[in-house]
Amino acid sequence: MAMRFGLLGTGYWAAEVHAAGLAAEPGAELAGVWGRDPVKARALAERYATDSYDDVGSLLDDVDAVAVALPPDIQAPLAARAARAGRHLLLDKPLALSTRDAVEVVRAVEGSGVASVVFFTSRYLPEVAAWLPAAAAQQWTGGQATWLGSIFTPGNPFAGSPWRREKGGLWDVGPHALSIALAVLGPVREVAAAVRDDSGAVHLVLLHAGGAASTVSVSLTVPEAAQGTSFRAYGPSGWTAMPDAGWEAVLAYQEALRQLMASSRTAAPRHPCDVHFGLEVVEVLERAQALLNQQ
Repeated sequence: MAMRFGLLGTGYWAAEVHAAGLAAEPGAELAGVWGRDPVKARALAERYATDSYDDVGSLLDDVDAVAVALPPDIQAPLAARAARAGRHLLLDKPLALSTRDAVEVVRAVEGSGVASVVFFTSRYLPEVAAWLPAAAAQQWTGGQATWLGSIFTPGNPFAGSPWRREKGGLWDVGPHALSIALAVLGPVREVAAAVRDDSGAVHLVLLHAGGAASTVSVSLTVPEAAQGTSFRAYGPSGWTAMPDAGWEAVLAYQEALRQLMASSRTAAPRHPCDVHFGLEVVEVLERAQALLNQQ
């Protein structure tokens, strides 16, 4: 029997990735849509031949899991509510905009025992997933992560996103960079430096628990020709680099769906990108933001 998902959100990412992935995945069923704008919720539900809901509680009553495509400050309390109702969680990054709110989601998940997965897109691309275990198993001296975008341009579907304009690259693409850096180099014990350059790009220096150091550069405002993502680590064995896997978001999303559904059916150790890892990423972002606020 397919797992019934309720989709929370009606924007571009909700429609073109979450809903599209749910509709394409045989083991999942898009059972309903809720959004802050009921008109958009009805339109998206009609597009995917499902039901729209005006009330979140009613949607939660009818589903097994929720997929959330909302701004992080809206996502966190709704995710905690869904977890307390016993619904599995497929969440977007970042998990929340504060450690306090992220902790509330973690507590709700721990209290209910539901499965959770945070959709750090790169982690579900097959080329990256195949590379990561061997990379994470080695001892590295340091690493470099670069996630550069240019989204505030005419026609870009994210250009009108208020939270991205307010929080910038640190909170939007920073989670993607950290999802790789932490997996390869280990947890961050110190955010040693955080600076914002004249273009708006943010640059971090991180010290990892295992002794490695890394630099992370993120932006949403580089020239279009400068866009790109990369991660490299170096150590006694030389260099390793994250494969250039493109950006097949819907295929990556379907893999995240399959992994969540598998996690929900087993008593295996928690998923490597569950809400606990989501909290770890938010903690690093919040510490970096505190340093930026001092400038």
